[in-house]
Amino acid sequence: MDSSIDEAVTPGAGDGAGTGPAASGGPDGAAGERGALAPVSLSPSRAGDFMQCPLLYRFRVIDRLPEKPSEAATRGTLVHAVLERLFDAPAGERTAPRAKALIPGQWDRLRESRPELTELFADDPEGERLAGWLAEAERLVERWFTLEDPTRLEPAERELFVETELDSGLRLRGIIDRVDVAPTGEVRIVDYKTGKAPRPEYAEGALFQMKFYALVVWRLKGVVPRRLQLVYLGSGDVLTYDPVPADLERVERRLHALWEAIRQATESGDWRPRPTKLCGWCDHRGRCPEFGGTPPPYPLPVRAPGSRAE
Repeated sequence: MDSSIDEAVTPGAGDGAGTGPAASGGPDGAAGERGALAPVSLSPSRAGDFMQCPLLYRFRVIDRLPEKPSEAATRGTLVHAVLERLFDAPAGERTAPRAKALIPGQWDRLRESRPELTELFADDPEGERLAGWLAEAERLVERWFTLEDPTRLEPAERELFVETELDSGLRLRGIIDRVDVAPTGEVRIVDYKTGKAPRPEYAEGALFQMKFYALVVWRLKGVVPRRLQLVYLGSGDVLTYDPVPADLERVERRLHALWEAIRQATESGDWRPRPTKLCGWCDHRGRCPEFGGTPPPYPLPVRAPGSRAE
């Protein structure tokens, strides 16, 4: 699932923050100033945020700072919605023209649910840029039909929310675009990407999200998915990987190490920026010390170095 989808999950679902007694704040749930909450779970998008830049993770999960919607991410959300809804139709009616015809209605629904998206084309009174943007969404949807045949697919699940708690107490959660189950019981996890496939040397990073989902399914159902499949609509590529338990055990160890680093940062308030070429697209450059900015006051209690939890 694109991060844009994961961003749309309500707090406590896919964004790493929680609600209720278990998430009532501090490093293990104590609420801080301004209603900020310590993270209580991990999703693939938020894990990716922390690995990219711990300070970005803080801004998104703890401070919950607003971010401007982007055309690319919103288009990804729209295309995902169209591909999900297409499977409502009988198999023989799942055609490219029908899928493209879904785009205007799904765009209207998206704007109704997220009014801030009206900002995207506020400076486009003639609608020319919007028309081009919608045409690109159509091209992405059309390309999907060259990669998969929806008339031969009957997904077991679409936009499936999954959540599990590991033996350590770490809670993992996320939303899987599509789950296919063969008559023999073998499971395939499918994720749509509206961008281009990464170069081979970066394929492992792209598969991290899929292995995360596979781990959750394994711990929930006791079944290792037979195949993980990334469908890149931007370039027309399909990346597949067949996991084995040893792969998923490595991912589990990595997530535990990542969660420990998040826990330590939450307790200390020490969230270091990690400059990369992606900084140019970050909404929070004005608050980042790497660019002369100052983060907002840390809203959670800080534990003194060397002190121990009660």
